[in-house]
Amino acid sequence: MNIIDVLIMVGYFAVLVGVGIIGSRRAKTAEDYILAGRNLGFFMYFGCLTAVILGGASTIGSAQLGYKYGLSGMWLVFMLGFGIMLLGLFLIKRITNFKVMTISEFLGKRFNAQTQLISALVASIYAMMVTVTQVIGMGTILNVLIGWNLTISMLVGGGVVLFYTILGGMWSVTMTDIVQFLVMTIGIFVFMLPMSISSAGGWSQLSLQLPNTYFSLSGIGSTQIFHYFLLFGLGMVVAQDIWQRVFTAKTIKIARTGTVFAGIYSLLYGLAISVIGMCAFIVLPNLQDTQNAFASMATETLPVGILGFVLAGVISALMSTASGTLLASSTLITNDILKTYFFKNIKDKQFLILSRTVTSIIGIATIVFALWIQNVLVALDVAYAVLSGAVFVPVILGFFWKKATAKAAFYSIIASTITILTGLAIEGISSTNPILYGIATSVVVMVLVSLVGQYQKQSVPDYQGNVSSGVDRIDS
Repeated sequence: MNIIDVLIMVGYFAVLVGVGIIGSRRAKTAEDYILAGRNLGFFMYFGCLTAVILGGASTIGSAQLGYKYGLSGMWLVFMLGFGIMLLGLFLIKRITNFKVMTISEFLGKRFNAQTQLISALVASIYAMMVTVTQVIGMGTILNVLIGWNLTISMLVGGGVVLFYTILGGMWSVTMTDIVQFLVMTIGIFVFMLPMSISSAGGWSQLSLQLPNTYFSLSGIGSTQIFHYFLLFGLGMVVAQDIWQRVFTAKTIKIARTGTVFAGIYSLLYGLAISVIGMCAFIVLPNLQDTQNAFASMATETLPVGILGFVLAGVISALMSTASGTLLASSTLITNDILKTYFFKNIKDKQFLILSRTVTSIIGIATIVFALWIQNVLVALDVAYAVLSGAVFVPVILGFFWKKATAKAAFYSIIASTITILTGLAIEGISSTNPILYGIATSVVVMVLVSLVGQYQKQSVPDYQGNVSSGVDRIDS
């Protein structure tokens, strides 16, 4: 890699750190640190939400799938976009009415403290594992392109993200995400996509040289498409990092419109990255590690200067998701566990210090896990499997079924999490069955326990803030 491209990427890291420091000056309260003061307009909201959705799996993973399967490799990102649009169209108003900071806090208000605790544990593990995938992705990019040792690459990428996230929380994350959104958009759509197609000989050559299955939307297999729906379509609806971004919007209209537009952008992004992977199959037909398809294609086809910019865009996608999920994980632990059980009367300034401390600890642990796992898609599958299988049903029934009880939600999350992890251990990480088992377990436990416990009556607020009766609480 040319020294000019290396300097561009290093300069980009420096810009992010600088922007993060500027953002830290606006994080004067806990709400500023966690939710950017609930004050983002449309462009900032749309940009930072899009940036957190599209990370390592969306870029490195989709290019790998495009290399192996063609256009149908886009289904991974398509399901991310589909899930985020479902959230925007059907749940935004219900979510914002609660004025909470986390998905677990919603479950605590809808059900009880125990449900808030167990869901916070599950959701924080999910968010942490997504952060792990981004650190792995950053390490892979820097390792392939600059030639740094993989461990050093992960430490550098993860360290930069951890630094600016600790400093300013959501304000630093938001400001860096806007820079990252612009860089990744220009890098992928303006430079990488057209130059990749040109290097492969144009679209006509793609049609001639690639197998027909590469142009089929079902080439990856219906089972795998359904797997992505369970993981990402459902997972996006109940992901803490996404909810936390929703809470940053200034108005409900901005939240809904920005979320839908972010979903549409995700669909286009997934298509573009898959096509880049297809081009890589022609230009680099004997690639040994397909996880390096995007980085290798960029090195092969892009001129000096543009290569550094495009790779900065890819790392932007990784960093934005990493910072968002890192903050999500620390918020869940700080707000729903430590504050609820150990620091009930903590003052705002102390809560801000606690948030930064927990973010530091989670960030260090994330880098350690990344060094251990070193596979993007494996880490992502584990994260979304637990989230989709264990948290989705209690959240949705909490919104739409007034008879759902606290005891049912609590045991549902525990039973489905155990079911999913056991299934993954027995059938393997790539199996769809454990997620189905987890969802089925969650539904059965929620319905049966709720119906059996209906004789215990106690009033709780419904999703509109009104009071209704007939809901059992586990701590009554």
